[in-house]
Amino acid sequence: MDNISETFTGITLLGLGPGDPGLLTRQAWEVITGIPEIYLRTRLHPSVSHFPPNLRIHSFDYLYEDNDSFEQVYKNIVDNIVDLGKFPGSVVYAVPGHPYVAEATSPEITRRAREEGILVRVIEGLSFVDAVFAALEVDPLPQTAIIDGLEIATTHFPPFPPSIPALIAQIHSPVIAAEVKMTLNSIFPDGHEVKFIHGAGSPQEIVESLNLYEIDRSSHIGMLTTLYVPPLGERTSFESFQEVVAHLRAPDGCPWDREQTHQTLRPHLLEEAYELLTALDADDTDAMREEFGDLLLQIVLHAQIASEYGEFNMSDIIEGINSKIIYRHPHVFKDLELVGVEGVLLNWERLKVAEREAKGQHEKGLLDGVALALPALTQAEAYQKRAARVGFDWTNLQGVLDKVIEELQESQQAVGEDERHAEIGDLLFAVVNLARWFDIDAESALREANIRFKNRFSFIEVNARIQGRDLGEMTLEEMDLLWDQSKIDPIS
Repeated sequence: MDNISETFTGITLLGLGPGDPGLLTRQAWEVITGIPEIYLRTRLHPSVSHFPPNLRIHSFDYLYEDNDSFEQVYKNIVDNIVDLGKFPGSVVYAVPGHPYVAEATSPEITRRAREEGILVRVIEGLSFVDAVFAALEVDPLPQTAIIDGLEIATTHFPPFPPSIPALIAQIHSPVIAAEVKMTLNSIFPDGHEVKFIHGAGSPQEIVESLNLYEIDRSSHIGMLTTLYVPPLGERTSFESFQEVVAHLRAPDGCPWDREQTHQTLRPHLLEEAYELLTALDADDTDAMREEFGDLLLQIVLHAQIASEYGEFNMSDIIEGINSKIIYRHPHVFKDLELVGVEGVLLNWERLKVAEREAKGQHEKGLLDGVALALPALTQAEAYQKRAARVGFDWTNLQGVLDKVIEELQESQQAVGEDERHAEIGDLLFAVVNLARWFDIDAESALREANIRFKNRFSFIEVNARIQGRDLGEMTLEEMDLLWDQSKIDPIS
């Protein structure tokens, strides 16, 4: 190996293994003992203390103190190693574990070196992944996600499905552990049992079982700490649900589901949407959970059918809405500064106009994007909101109230069925506008009024039966009396 080290010209990427010096590969050790100097990403590795005493060691640990971000640290390391590789001879750069497993610098060094015409040699090492699964005594197959803890700490939602286990590496401080916990808590409960693996593959290896809420309290957290998150359950991911729906549509699936098309499912989609609205009206969280699921089934069914027809698939849907939302929120995902909700809405409309123009829809009006199939009250409110975004609105509430009174008078003065029909429509439109000014959803308000009417009328019916009376025989005054009582004592 000494001869190989002497004759090779270029960059050698060397893996130091997970920690125990005994886990260094024979090839790695022969390189280390046959070279005069070595460059380390970090000295903080147990094998370093066992290097030959005559080996000159250079480390980049100082960069972690001199730079504000890991990205800048890694860039500086890559620049240094690539520059060294341009000189005659060989430079050996060693990293913990395997050069290509959970190591940001090695792949970039390889890419840059190829651009510069520099040869790259890889001396493999046992990765931290091998050591972690050995410590856990589990097999990573068939599915295990491997996640960078520094990345997940900056997100708001776990980037892996909860139905599969996950390894989260680089949890090197209680602060990172706390941030990772907050992200995981968006899916996993506090009491979800997880495992910390500290110093995997080293003599100091510790496997620690604890609940998720405890992970930032561990006293063993260090540079070689990895978190293992067992799955939440086999039916908890969006992907597993897609598999269920795809199976329903498969040749060995359900005959009813296999017969469905976009058009045959249309009434079911509408029905599920209204059932969900009913749950929302009742503020029934259990019903909401169930009805959201029923509505999701309709969406996934449509996506599966579209995929089978070659129209689009679920990834297309998700990518499309992801891109649209990010594009329409430059004040969140970019550096655009907007003032208040009004500024956001005005910019939203500008962006939508730009989108329409990009699609060649230059003649499309501001209100054309409102679905014609919407309930009339919802549609009226949508029209009014869109017009208001560009300044077509009353300047004060009194103008809105005056318009309602004006439309009410015109409906009273209308002559003939057609005119009354039109004036009543104008009155309803004006009332919707009044609701909008009070920041009340007109559709929800009317639905709630309908529920109140139904409950109070049911109160009249129940009390009529208690009295042994036929509802049709009661006078209006008697029913009014019960109606007023229902407002005071609705459960009697």
